[in-house]
Amino acid sequence: MASRHLSPALRAIPRTFNPLNPSRSFRTTSRLLETPSAALPVRKPVGAFRGGLFGFLFGSTLTGAGVYYYILEEYKVSNELLTEDIYALQAAVQRIHTYVTNLEDKVETLQKKK
Repeated sequence: MASRHLSPALRAIPRTFNPLNPSRSFRTTSRLLETPSAALPVRKPVGAFRGGLFGFLFGSTLTGAGVYYYILEEYKVSNELLTEDIYALQAAVQRIHTYVTNLEDKVETLQKKK
């Protein structure tokens, strides 16, 4: 609805843009036209193959280091658990040994009484 009201107003505005005859020309300042006094050194671009290979090796090394430390930590934890189990087993064997020794002593004292 609003487009019906605005279209006559837009048609009344004269069009000054002509693509064959532009009203604006391109202008530059003298500073932009000057050439730089010291040329920048030419950098050799890194090729996609070398960049990809470097990225792959860097990622593989980083992942390998992460896996190494993860496995090392898991090894330490499992080693501590195994050591605790060995100490618990050693304590149980020691208790059984003292119990058997006490039973043998009691059997010897009963045999002496007979």
